[in-house]
This record gives sequence, C-alpha cells and structure tokens, in this order.
Amino acid sequence: MKTPFSLNKIARASLIASLGILAACSNDGTTTPEANNALSKTEKIWPKLNIAVKQDPEIEAKIADYLKTMTLEQKVAQMIQPEIRDITVEDMRKYGFGSYLNGGGAFPNGDKHATPMDWVKLAEDFYQASVDDSIDGSKIPTMWGTDAVHGHNNVIGATLFPHNIGLGAANNPALIEQIAAITAVEVMATGIDWVFAPTVAVVRDDRWGRTYEGYSEDPRIVRDYSAAIVNGLQGKADGDFLSDKRVISTVKHFLGDGGTVDGDDQGNNIDSEQDLFDIHAQGYVGGLSAGSQSVMASFNSWHGVKNHGNKYLLTDVLKTRMGFDGFVVGDWNGHGQIEGCTNESCAQAVNAGLDIFMVPTGAWKPLYENTIAQVKAGEISMSRIDDAVSRILRVKLRAGLFDKPSPAKRQFSGKTELIGAQQHREVARQAVRESLVLLKNKNNILPLDANQTVLIAGDGADNIGKQSGGWSITWQGTNNKNADFPGATSIYAGLEKQITEAGGRAILSVDGSYEQRPDVAVVVFGEEPYAEGHGDRDNLEFERGNKKSLALLKSLKEQGIAVVSVFISGRPMWVNSELNASDAFVAAWLPGTEGGGIADVILKAKDGSIQHDFSGKLSFSWPKTAVQATVNKGDDDYSPLLPYGFGLTYGDKNVLADNLDEDSKLDNSALTSMDI
Repeated sequence: MKTPFSLNKIARASLIASLGILAACSNDGTTTPEANNALSKTEKIWPKLNIAVKQDPEIEAKIADYLKTMTLEQKVAQMIQPEIRDITVEDMRKYGFGSYLNGGGAFPNGDKHATPMDWVKLAEDFYQASVDDSIDGSKIPTMWGTDAVHGHNNVIGATLFPHNIGLGAANNPALIEQIAAITAVEVMATGIDWVFAPTVAVVRDDRWGRTYEGYSEDPRIVRDYSAAIVNGLQGKADGDFLSDKRVISTVKHFLGDGGTVDGDDQGNNIDSEQDLFDIHAQGYVGGLSAGSQSVMASFNSWHGVKNHGNKYLLTDVLKTRMGFDGFVVGDWNGHGQIEGCTNESCAQAVNAGLDIFMVPTGAWKPLYENTIAQVKAGEISMSRIDDAVSRILRVKLRAGLFDKPSPAKRQFSGKTELIGAQQHREVARQAVRESLVLLKNKNNILPLDANQTVLIAGDGADNIGKQSGGWSITWQGTNNKNADFPGATSIYAGLEKQITEAGGRAILSVDGSYEQRPDVAVVVFGEEPYAEGHGDRDNLEFERGNKKSLALLKSLKEQGIAVVSVFISGRPMWVNSELNASDAFVAAWLPGTEGGGIADVILKAKDGSIQHDFSGKLSFSWPKTAVQATVNKGDDDYSPLLPYGFGLTYGDKNVLADNLDEDSKLDNSALTSMDI
C-alpha cells in the first residue's frame, strides 16, 4: 500500500493537535464544539471576501419556490454528475441529472475525431432530455462541464494555449483574461456551459506531475491570474457576467494540492493553517472575489483528512467564513477516498459540504440510490440537501440556463469557424512569445540571422503533441499525431517558414544528420507528454538513464556547430549537462499549438532587425541539482541555479558557465544587476 509520508513526517503531523481544528472534526463531517471554538481563532487567518457577485433577492425567491416543489429524488439528482461514457440520453430523461461531464479522453460517440457539431448534438440531446418532465417530473436544465485547461483542449482543431507554467512566465494578467475569453467562445461553440478552470495550485515540489498546471511558485501571481481568468471565462460582475459569450468557471482544487509531501499526487499536505492560507489559498482570494461560481474539491488530504470529507475546510472556511455561495463539485470519484466511503456511498462528503458528486465509471446509480436512503435514514439532513440544491440552482439561474435557448440554438453553437479561429491563434502565438525564458545566450548567438542554413533537430522539432503536453485531445496527451491538430504549427514549421522567406534554408533532421553543413543548429527536445499521476517523478533529472538529447547536443558541438536548445517541459528540470552543451538555451515550457511564436523571438526579421525580444521570466526557480525539487522563493535556504524572476533579454551578459556539472558557477555580479 502506498504511504504518502514517512514515519517521521507522521510525527510532524501530530502538530495538528495544536491547531485545534481537524482533531475536532468527526469522521462523518460534523463539527464538534471544540471546532466551533477553533473557528474564532481562524478568523485571524481566513478573510471574509468581498465577492463581486452579490445575491439577488429575485433569484433567491425562485430558489425557494423550486425547493418547495422538488421531490427528494429530484434534489439528489441535481447533486449527481455522471460522465458521458456512463449514461445515455434515456438515463438523463429518467433521472434528470443536474450536470454531467466529459473526462479527459472522452468524446461524443467515443470518437476522438468527433466534429464540433457532434459535440453540439450531444449537448442538445442531453439538454432536451433534462427538461423533459415526462418521467422524472423535472424541467430543470442540466449543464455540461469540461476540462478546458489550456484552450478547449478536448476538441480536434481547437486553439491550444501554452500551459499555465508558461503563462506564469509571461506575467501578463490582461493576456490571461483575453485567453480565457477566447476559451469560453470555443467551448460555447460546442454547446458546453461550464469549464473546470482555473487551476490555482501553488506548486512547492516540482516532482509533482501537475506542476505545469501551476502558474507560479509565487502566490501573488496565482492570485492575480485567478481573478483574470475568472473574469475572462465568466465576464466581470459589473459587465457581461455569464452572458451569451461566457461560461461558468471553477477554481480548483480546494485546497493545498500543490503542497503535498514529496509532491505526491493526491497526497498529504502538512502545512500549518497559516501557510495553507498564505500560500495555497491565494488563488481562491483572487478567483472567488472575482465571482467564480464553482469550486472543485481536491484529492489531497490536509494533515491526513481527505479534503472531500473535510467539513472545516469546505463549509466552515470556504462557505461560512469566506462567503462563497456557489457550489462545490467533487473530483473524479474523490468522495470514494474518504475513510468509510466508497464510490457508491458517501454521506460524509455531503455532510462535509460537497454539493455535487463527480461520479464517473458507472457508480452514479448506486450513489444516487444510497444518498436518497441516507437522507431518509437521517444520516444526511434535508437542510444539507436543500443547501446543496440551492447552490446549484443559484448558479444555474445566474447563468441564465432556465432562459437561454437550448445548446444547439445558442449564439456560438455550431459555428465551427470559431474553433481554432485565426484571431484566436494569434493571441496564442503572442502567449508563446511572452512565455519563453532565455536561460543562456553565449556570445549573444541569439537572435539568429534567418538567411542562413539552419539545422532543426530533436524529437520535439516537428511534434505538435509533444509541444502541447498533457491534456491535449487525450488525457495524458499521448497517442497523438500532427494530423490530430489541424491548423496548428509545429516549432519546425514556424522556423522553416520564416527562414525560407528570408532566403535561408531550414533542414529538418530529428537525429541531427545532414548532407550540407549548417551554419547553426536549433535542437528541440524535452519531456514526453503526461498528466496527473503519470507525471510524478522522484527527482528532476532530465532523461535519466537515457541521455539521447544530450548525445545529440554533444555530437553537434563536437562538429563545431553552434547549438541553440529549445527545451520543452512541464517544470524546471536538472539539465546542467544540456546547458553546458548549448550555446543558447530557451525554456519553452509547453507552448501548445502555435509553435510559430518561437520563431518570432529567436529569429531576426528579414531585414536583420529584432522581431520580438525575450520578456518571459522564471515563475519557478530553476534547480541546481536533480534532488533540489523544493526550491522556492522566500525559502530560508534558497539557493537555486537560477532564481525566481530570472530571464535574459537580448544584449544581457550571459551568466551561465559551461562547466555547471563541476561547480554550477554563476556570475553573481551579473545576476544582482538584473531586475529579478
């Protein structure tokens, strides 16, 4: 059995007693008097948020009217969210689920290449079944939730933006808001109402496989970005809030998923409550204040208590203290991980404050039936059910789902020209340019003259799936080909176009072989795609045990060819040897479908002028050893290879030596003179 922390860390977790909070929470999610007393202490930690979206008396009256007429069965159905692979249209007609989702790698008709119209048809069919009261007696519209985490990433042909780690390096909240607004439009073109974004994890251990879903190790960037993306997805509270061109947003995952011991996915966070707020809750301060209408509970535990069953966090802190009046949705059978629960039965989660069960894999029917039975047996109070349903209805009413046309008849539905529209791709290309961070530029080799012979090598050069990373069509981002990204541009294609237009020659050679000797080589390499779970690592060494990319770099260097490395990754990694073997080194993160943005920065214009300078800065500190996975700005022992905020621009003095394996030497005088 996998244990998320060692015995000595279990001893550290005994500090929980001094918190006087979790120890006072019983397993069924109820709160003891000791916990109520502790709440007053936490008022000094958790703020009462000034949430931009205020309650509307007219909407509250409608909620009360609905609750008076709904049966217990109808109420519980609002709290059940199955997955499209596990239900039929007839199931929706019979039960009237409040919502449903498509998980990563789930498509209409099970077809990866389903068209936007296929998505719209499924949305329309489920919607019409939900408002058909012939069987269940309910006409409450359902809503569809999807993981659109860097664009509408489940749909063939959609614009895929850089993953969050790259956007953090750009440090441009206005651009983030624009990206979110574009994502909302492409999502609505497929008839979908609700997006499971933004992720606001503040990552403390870069071994975590979801590191690239974090914007920064700095909570301030995460707070500002959270507000920006919520405004972009939903519209501003004093503007076009949840209008016909906006979708419901979800701030996730509550709480502390970026701070688990050893970066263990779904593991245990043992931070103090003050650190939980100061570090991990800042994204909620930003996103909830802006008016995000849903929060997703996290798989992780806090001091050994699973968040899906933690009444103190979900109810006392989030809802009561912070004032959140939307709904809390679970994560992929996360309720089943609570002690005493299964995927099919979990009164504890409801009592703790979970409003919607995300229940894929066919467990929805027994969960529905068991929840009804638990209410009848008094294990769950009717007041708790009514609170959950009130929150769900409040969001649906605010989003206008009772009044909007059906999905097929909405403003953007079926407008396939919006999926991957050129103007959307231009914004994504700008995001790529701004996300790039220049770590090394020996002898100012960059920017490159485009009118020369350029060898473009490495297995990432012409690989759109690799440059897009996880959560790209498929869940893990694997088993994709360039043809699965119509309209996209690989890094090679972007370089080749500009080099050719300038009168130069671009040679694509994955293994670095050539017939005509090049003037310079651009080598594109990095991590293979991954998502949660599969992306966890035990250290940060790149290509441990198989240094194929390093061998390619060294081979070119030994031939006297200058090397520019473009590194694709979902996190900072220990690449000292690769840095040594490179004349220039660009951290490109996971840029998405618009690889042309890299050419815009590293190549000169046809007339020899600079097109775009580097502006990206590290939003994650860069490690100097393979085991330095928890190096974060503000640490007492902070000693990275490259600090938070580092990033060269053209003309800056190069600071990285060529012998990093020997002593990781830096020109510290140059570093201190930089604005970092």
